[in-house]
Amino acid sequence: MTQQLLEHELDPNPFAQFEHWFADARATQQPLPEAMTLATATNDGAVAARVVLLKSFDEHGFVFFTNYNSPKGAQLHENPRAALVFWWPPLERQVRVEGAVCRVTEQESDDYWATRPRGSQLGAWASEQSRVLAGRGDLDGRFEELAATYAGDRPIPRPPHWGGYRVIPTLLEFWQGRPDRLHDRFCYRLRDAKDWVIERLSP
Repeated sequence: MTQQLLEHELDPNPFAQFEHWFADARATQQPLPEAMTLATATNDGAVAARVVLLKSFDEHGFVFFTNYNSPKGAQLHENPRAALVFWWPPLERQVRVEGAVCRVTEQESDDYWATRPRGSQLGAWASEQSRVLAGRGDLDGRFEELAATYAGDRPIPRPPHWGGYRVIPTLLEFWQGRPDRLHDRFCYRLRDAKDWVIERLSP
């Protein structure tokens, strides 16, 4: 049965609409429904994109975690705006998000860090993300040294160069695939502090 998206089905709150669609995507049991493409740009317009994982969202925005010293961290420091894209093939649905970006609080980063597996915590220390490696052995060696340093149940502190970002939307678009490329598209645009205007877009 072909799915459709009609005006009366939309929640007036885009975050509530996203929550509904995200729950639907998780119910399909597709791999990593939380995966999202993150696009960033430098001040001179050089654009980069990569897939990261959504860790939380609410009416304040969409949160992911990474190495602040990575290329995306440098780009977000230079130009603190980003775009996100979620793609859920089983449902033929896509969500686009655009907005400003800020770092989450130190406490938020600490709280999420505490939930990470120890291997992931060690990896965040071992990897100088995106730097050129002479060989795999260098990375494995650093990991083993750190594992020895933090043997047993010794707590692994959060690296100062690792933490979260929040994308604060000014635009969210919900795209529902339909036959003949005549898709349903609705865009929420932020007009005031919490005043969202909903527009249907041509496919």
